[in-house]
Amino acid sequence: MTLIYYKALAGLLIFVAGLLAVIYPIRKHLLSDHSEPLELGEAFASGIFLGVAFLHMLPASIASFHRLWPQLHYPLAELICILGFIALLFLERLSLVSCNRNHNHTTNLPYVLALMLLIHELIEGTALGINTTFTQAFMLFVAILAHKGSASFALCVTLMRYHIALKKILILVLFFSLVTPLGIFLGTSLISLDALPRGQLLEAAFNAFATGSFFYMATLHHVQFHKRAAQESHGMLEFFFLILGLGLMGLIAVWV
Repeated sequence: MTLIYYKALAGLLIFVAGLLAVIYPIRKHLLSDHSEPLELGEAFASGIFLGVAFLHMLPASIASFHRLWPQLHYPLAELICILGFIALLFLERLSLVSCNRNHNHTTNLPYVLALMLLIHELIEGTALGINTTFTQAFMLFVAILAHKGSASFALCVTLMRYHIALKKILILVLFFSLVTPLGIFLGTSLISLDALPRGQLLEAAFNAFATGSFFYMATLHHVQFHKRAAQESHGMLEFFFLILGLGLMGLIAVWV
């Protein structure tokens, strides 16, 4: 199987996972928080994102910038990484400010949340699309697949809590599920420019930006988007799953 067919299959599976995850809450009108298995899966995915970002994507970006500009000593990749983190943090803060200023329009909040998640998923998909090796593409696919179901479930439950019409929920979930495959297509299109210096520059810059985005999703986004359990044992179990995901990526980095 060629890499492009593998990415097409990955996009299809991610799309299906996004849809399947909302069947249960829609059927049962489940308005409670995440169940423990979903929270543990989210923690595991966060660990994978951390490992992919800092053990694979950021080093690849630094190496690419070094090949393009051997005389450059400025930490450009690291700067772009920070900008990726700040950009998503800014969107999150902006949504909170908007909510606080419009107390009578709190129904806008779930749509702001949906927009933030859509941006996350587009970045994730594009990051998978720009990878040119099966190993890194597979690692990202596993992380995205683990994250997709949980994020889709959470988005659906949040929209239901705000009593959004079922038709609107279905449209948003469908679009949410499509965004990641769209990002994969976008990233795959970008690497077709690889023969040109600008193509290599785009790949290096996006790897760095996605690193910052993944760091945000694995830390602040993971903590703020889901309410933490009161039991200390549950919190430590989530932390263990995060370390497990990170350790898996660290082990793979030995051979990649």
